[in-house]
Amino acid sequence: MAGSIVDNLKKIQENILEEATGSERKEGEVKLIAVSKTKPLDLIKEAFEAGQLDFGENKVQELREKHPLLPEANWHMIGSLQRNKVKYIAPFIHLIHSVDSERLLTEINKQGEKNERVISCLLQLNISDEDSKSGMEEEEAKAILSGIERFPYVHIKGLMGMAAFTDDKELIRSQFQRLAKAKEAFKEYEGTHIQMEELSMGMSGDYDIAIEEGATMVRVGSAIFGSRNYG
Repeated sequence: MAGSIVDNLKKIQENILEEATGSERKEGEVKLIAVSKTKPLDLIKEAFEAGQLDFGENKVQELREKHPLLPEANWHMIGSLQRNKVKYIAPFIHLIHSVDSERLLTEINKQGEKNERVISCLLQLNISDEDSKSGMEEEEAKAILSGIERFPYVHIKGLMGMAAFTDDKELIRSQFQRLAKAKEAFKEYEGTHIQMEELSMGMSGDYDIAIEEGATMVRVGSAIFGSRNYG
């Protein structure tokens, strides 16, 4: 990894600001979610002490281990979430990005009631039409939004999506545009438990395009922390 965590973080923040300004976005409109999956707490604390508050994790087990050691941070669940593991993060999770089914949302609502807190969520759409990608179709999302009264312990704050893994930047752009259009269309459902404010899209390799197309949250990991420690 070139540079320190602090240097990498500063560079990404500067790039985000530059992209946002160039796209006539307001300062602070695009939030960086530092993807800290597989990374040890000392590196995460280094970023936190440099001013980074929001961290994204893919696995419930890592969230359970890291949150008690750094409870001041905003912890985001960005990976696929199994229904039987919602109970472990419900007491503290800041935002669940990856709600990909009504069944999962039903469990989140159940655990929100148990913990006496409304849990903030994003609906994940499959914008790449790849079977390997999680996410619901727009019609399923509409059905959830139109029946939101069934989920009083859930707050839908926007949408999340993942573009295809490809070098075709125009294809990536079209997929981000698709998500942004869905967000605008879903505003008709806004109310007490639905605010279509957030658009979580873009990662280390394509967050610049995501910002141009309206992202309010970008999920960047390797450009900050270096390559992942799998195994």
